[in-house]
Amino acid sequence: MSLPSGVDLTKPKYDQSTYINRAKHFFLLTNPLNLLASDSDLDDAKRIISEYKAGKTEIDGCKTVEDLWRAKYLYDSAFHPDTGEKMIIFGRMSAQVPMNTLITGSMLTFYKTTPAVVFWQWVNQSFNALVNYTNRSGASPIDTNQLLTSYVCATGGALTTALGLNRLTKKMNPLIGRLVPVVAVAAANCINIPMMRIQELKNGISLVDDQYNSLDVESKKAAYQGISAVIASRIAMAMPGMVITPVVVQALANKGVFKRYPWANAPIQTGLVGFILIFATPLGCAFFSQMASIKVDELEPEVKTVVKKQRPNLELAWYNKGL
Repeated sequence: MSLPSGVDLTKPKYDQSTYINRAKHFFLLTNPLNLLASDSDLDDAKRIISEYKAGKTEIDGCKTVEDLWRAKYLYDSAFHPDTGEKMIIFGRMSAQVPMNTLITGSMLTFYKTTPAVVFWQWVNQSFNALVNYTNRSGASPIDTNQLLTSYVCATGGALTTALGLNRLTKKMNPLIGRLVPVVAVAAANCINIPMMRIQELKNGISLVDDQYNSLDVESKKAAYQGISAVIASRIAMAMPGMVITPVVVQALANKGVFKRYPWANAPIQTGLVGFILIFATPLGCAFFSQMASIKVDELEPEVKTVVKKQRPNLELAWYNKGL
């Protein structure tokens, strides 16, 4: 059976102009089941995508358009979009839910003692650094010193926030203490993401038109707007699991559940976090479209002049805000 020609695999399966469609896209992109794919499955997906892009419509193992999209999302889950290299498994978007389940569950369970706070905040920032390194831009790779500086500053910020708030909340309602980890994670995101993308803040982010044609200009204003959206999305992804879980667990603690079943604390927290993250991760990513727009009239004066000279009637410029 021949596949139809003209399926645009450079864009997501669903139109990204609505929140529901963005959520559908990210549910596919962050699907943890993609981690179970073998190397041969991943290589097959890469072959299918390569052959279709080369113009073939009769491809072994791909009979329908749904098969083609399945291969596309499996390919995207494991291979770097710029370099085409197979990414480190723990740094893939499909690893976000299982890895963050383990890390977040542990941060929420072992939040009282200083050694535990130090260890799990360090693990969390180490994982974030791995994700940032794995998903680095192929065109503008992250400098090693920049990666290290970001890692140290984010870890320091998270630890300072967590340890400082733990000290302040010792005599407060126990629920307040349970919410300290989410504040520390939010603080680390506010440090880590801008530092990882400092070159974009300094030099600007590349602009394109609605057909992805380059406008040959970079905008710092678009970079600030895009990076702010990424920070908000990352915090939104973390908050449901790190806020709902402590509330539920504290209610169980007040009822004496953990006095009767002391072994249940960690499994309940980790399981609840994992269940929430299955939904919170893609729904948080979907708050903002990855290809974001900015009004040409709102660009920096010098950037606006360049764009207007090329495209006098263009009202919106677009850019890849990242994840």
